[in-house]
Amino acid sequence: MYSSVDTFAQTSHLDETGISMLPLAVRDLVYEVQGRRLIDQACLDLSAQGITTVMGPNGAGKSLLIRLLHGLIEPTSGEIHWNDEPMGKQARMRQAMVFQRPVLLRRSVAANIDFVLSLNGEPDTARRDEILHHAGLHEHASKPARRLSGGEQQRLALARALATGPQVLFLDEPTASLDPASVVQIERVIRDAARKGVKVIMISHDIGQAARLSSDIVFLHNGRVIEHCQSQRFFSGPGSRKAQDYLNGQILL
Repeated sequence: MYSSVDTFAQTSHLDETGISMLPLAVRDLVYEVQGRRLIDQACLDLSAQGITTVMGPNGAGKSLLIRLLHGLIEPTSGEIHWNDEPMGKQARMRQAMVFQRPVLLRRSVAANIDFVLSLNGEPDTARRDEILHHAGLHEHASKPARRLSGGEQQRLALARALATGPQVLFLDEPTASLDPASVVQIERVIRDAARKGVKVIMISHDIGQAARLSSDIVFLHNGRVIEHCQSQRFFSGPGSRKAQDYLNGQILL
């Protein structure tokens, strides 16, 4: 299996134009549905490097937050600025997202990667093979993507997202319900992407995973950003009672 992250794509927070879309600044972000406020005055500043993990109890607004940041849904009010520029087509084109349940094309494993590579020119067979090697999927290249195991499908979705050469990668519970071996493989790919310079913003309920991977933690409760700090500080002594209760396994209402 390949270990070089060069198989995945250009670097990171600088694309072929040499322009970075980071850092990210979020100000007073609100998202309401039928008068119910699901994201409430969220404010964040995220740097260009590292793995930011969004944590919090079920219903805290984690998935909504990253969908807002990715531009999949429009906020009710507030601002999202990528390197001082408002959300727009260019910002969205420099991002990729992998959902908890992989969305794959009804094609072979290899064809899923070929499709992405063809968006920026002719398919590159050598590069596709390197990407599949790195994801541990080369031996499954001709297999229908939807016949892979759950962990293999998630690795393919992650490899396909990284093949686009994103500056920012959003991950929504990328290892939920997967076996330990699959978790190890996916975490390796995530670490490699971050080392290459891709900014990773991920959701995880797995406290151990967050501690292993994260540079910083965003903690949400009832749609509010309760805490945002460096990972080591969060796990050694969070500054809020809600976060401490969460880490202690208590149910937050």
